[in-house]
Amino acid sequence: MKLSTREDIEAPIAYVYGRVSDFAGFERRALRQGIQVKRRSDTAPEVGTIWDIAFDFRGRARKVQAELTTLEVDQAIVVESQSDGLIAYTEIELIALSATRTRLIASFDLKAKTLTARLLLQSLKLAKTKLTKRFKARVLDYAETVEDDYRRGQ
Repeated sequence: MKLSTREDIEAPIAYVYGRVSDFAGFERRALRQGIQVKRRSDTAPEVGTIWDIAFDFRGRARKVQAELTTLEVDQAIVVESQSDGLIAYTEIELIALSATRTRLIASFDLKAKTLTARLLLQSLKLAKTKLTKRFKARVLDYAETVEDDYRRGQ
């Protein structure tokens, strides 16, 4: 099951890339929301960097292992995550539309490896319209935040 959306941001591609590749910022945000995040290396994130993520969802402890598989400066970021028979690919692609305008294309693709995961994925497919709407709203909110921060000079 794949969810995708695109948003145009009034900011240069280098600024937008700096924001979408701020892995330390995403780690802090997750910790504030009660999600346990541990990067396996102490170095700056690069291709091959792995995070161990643990959180409670629907009354059950979940564990996810996320690996940075693609990191192309000012172009793309791909993270592959695995948990309980599910594999998720999160891809962020950036395209410079002009010197001060960037298109962000975000996609999230889920694949099942086990029967239990297939059942979960099937139930998610039934709610795909609602999930797509929520995904688009989150990406739009993030794009507006990046745009506002750029205008304020942060």
